[in-house]
Amino acid sequence: MADTAVAAAQDYVLPRKEMTKIIAASSAGTMIEWYDFYIFGSLATVISSKFYQTGTPLGNMIAWLAAFAIGFIVRPFGAVVFGRIGDLIGRKYTFLVTMTIMGLCTFGVGLLPTIDKIGPIAGIILIFLRILQGLALGGEYGGAATYVAEHAPQGKRGFYTSFIQITATFGLFLSLLVILGCKAWFGDAFATWGWRVPFLISAVLLAVSVYIRLQLAESPMFQQMKAEGKGSTAPLTESFARWGNLKVVILALLGATAGQAVVWYCGQFYALYFLGQTLKIDSTTTQLLIAASLLIGTPFFVFFGWLSDRIGRKTVVLAGCLLAAVTYFPVFKGLTHYGNPAIEAASATAPVTVIADPATCSFQVDLIGKKTFTNSCDVAKSYLAKKGIPYDNVAAPTGTLAQVKVGSTAIDAFEGGGLAKPDFKARSEAFGKSVGAALADAGYPEKADPAQVNKPMLIVLLTLLVIYVTMVYGPIAAWLVEMFPTRIRYTSMSLPYHIGNGWFGGFLPTTAFAIVAWTGNIYSGLWYPIVVSLMTFVIGLLFLRETKDVDIAK
Repeated sequence: MADTAVAAAQDYVLPRKEMTKIIAASSAGTMIEWYDFYIFGSLATVISSKFYQTGTPLGNMIAWLAAFAIGFIVRPFGAVVFGRIGDLIGRKYTFLVTMTIMGLCTFGVGLLPTIDKIGPIAGIILIFLRILQGLALGGEYGGAATYVAEHAPQGKRGFYTSFIQITATFGLFLSLLVILGCKAWFGDAFATWGWRVPFLISAVLLAVSVYIRLQLAESPMFQQMKAEGKGSTAPLTESFARWGNLKVVILALLGATAGQAVVWYCGQFYALYFLGQTLKIDSTTTQLLIAASLLIGTPFFVFFGWLSDRIGRKTVVLAGCLLAAVTYFPVFKGLTHYGNPAIEAASATAPVTVIADPATCSFQVDLIGKKTFTNSCDVAKSYLAKKGIPYDNVAAPTGTLAQVKVGSTAIDAFEGGGLAKPDFKARSEAFGKSVGAALADAGYPEKADPAQVNKPMLIVLLTLLVIYVTMVYGPIAAWLVEMFPTRIRYTSMSLPYHIGNGWFGGFLPTTAFAIVAWTGNIYSGLWYPIVVSLMTFVIGLLFLRETKDVDIAK
């Protein structure tokens, strides 16, 4: 009788109006949470120095990105904590809590005094708020995806859950629009105090979203399960301490979400970074180009969700991973060609070389923002990487001071170890000025020439990257939901999703930057998403099953 009753809950088809309300409420709240998360990352170049003063702009940026990364680090822990609550108490209650935490923390960043007002404690408070944001986001997605999927009729879960997938892109799109609007409205004041407004706006968005979500009832499948006493009393144990389910969790991570995550972050965040930091296209143009590509590409989330109901989740997601891996290099080289062709021309006529003792060159990854790279090789490479200058590496004898060679002009770097912060800053500025002058003489542009920026072609290429994102992300919620039983679904699906997106995806910009600084090739950072997406393609193809016809009520 119990199985029949649970199946009846799944067989019941909600009226279209009610289903639309459920999707809208779940999507609105998730979009606002993503908006909150993206505002922090999008404003890095504007306000990093307001909370961290390391002695150099690069150091400030690294510290800010490290604070940003902490939110990604804790996301899986949020998935475990809130996933357990969601499986024990309910989906609706849990994602109301996560959304409220996220919104209040973002509002708090908008009110937080800067380092010149309260000293280093400002950066510490900021990290605390980021930890809370990451924990909340870790619990939000699984609840929203599970809630919608448990309302959706059999055969349409891919279509209906794809609307949840749109929210991440809409959140980024909304954050870009708000930032651009505030820049236009406040002008020069934006860098002084106007940057706070995008954070403060989250309070209004939070109030609207809480009101909408309060109108929802609990998932009928969850209610039925609880009424019949079939809920899990130990979702963490069932999810992760029993090999049968743990194996599926591991395969879902390596064969689905890891590749999905790197394609997602490469197609949106890394593309944004590449245009602005590497190609030196001005921030407003960069944000408008990304916004245009998101606007064009977003409907494909729903298309690929719908398509996965017909041909399978596995087919669509793995095809997206493979296409991305095969085409990333030509697409990003195309971005350079159409975005800042002067870089191509200058590197051909006056190549840049770093001559250094290889033993002194670090792999410059710093996920907590505490490490300072001060030896001469790292000083040289980090400057060139930050400027988006491609270079070759030449080994020098042991103990040799690193040197940057631009064409036939050579500039010695310096050893920063043991220097006080003011001295290190002064030496860095002097070194940067000398290298910058040599680069300018060789034709390397300080910024992209607006007259040479081919915006239509850039939008085409960026839209292609977004379409890859929609292929891997549109069906992923339905695929994850269908892998796990109702009693532990929230917990089990949330962990692989947030390890994949929080760690594999969230660390992509930092890891890619380190690879570029290490090799000197502005495209070498792409090896990270390429290798991970190929790994997912192989593991997913060999070890994960197709789930589109699974009855999730069982």
